[in-house]
Amino acid sequence: MIKIQYKKFKRIIRFWKKDQSGVTAIEFSLVGAPFILMVIGILEMSLMFTAQNLLEAATTNAARLIRTGQVQEGGGETAFQENVCDFTSMLIPCDRIQYQVETLDNFGAAEGLPDASFDDDGNLENQGFEAGGVSDVVLIRIAYKYAIKTPLMQVFLTNNGDSNRFMVSTVVLKTEPYQFEDDEEDLE
Repeated sequence: MIKIQYKKFKRIIRFWKKDQSGVTAIEFSLVGAPFILMVIGILEMSLMFTAQNLLEAATTNAARLIRTGQVQEGGGETAFQENVCDFTSMLIPCDRIQYQVETLDNFGAAEGLPDASFDDDGNLENQGFEAGGVSDVVLIRIAYKYAIKTPLMQVFLTNNGDSNRFMVSTVVLKTEPYQFEDDEEDLE
């Protein structure tokens, strides 16, 4: 009786040893989860770099408006905010963008840029909005905290210890000697 059970057992082992139909499923179960996580991480990183490029482009675009005097003459801080929001709204929510615009004494002061100050939550503190006037040196700093959603990628993609990547774009410029039509009429 024991001999018969041993032969059955041996036959079953041989059957399973020859049958390799489930090998692919087992291999995929071992490799599939890390592969899918890696693909999602690559997509997240792509979105993060796109957000950084949008922030840089929005800063450059808003700086152009300040340089040419369009912000100073037509809307001030509201025009600046709308311009930045219009440029970044496809990927970055406007209410999460922080900015700092201030006039500097000269470009020498820009060499040792004023340190940005942050609150306890890591948000850029409001430094006011001072776009300057004709031929002023202006510092424009726009910041955004990108929330990383992919688990396990937060360790590799963050720069502040939590699940956010802090992005800052800075431009220092000298405004042009702009003169608008209203100013020309006043001179005559």
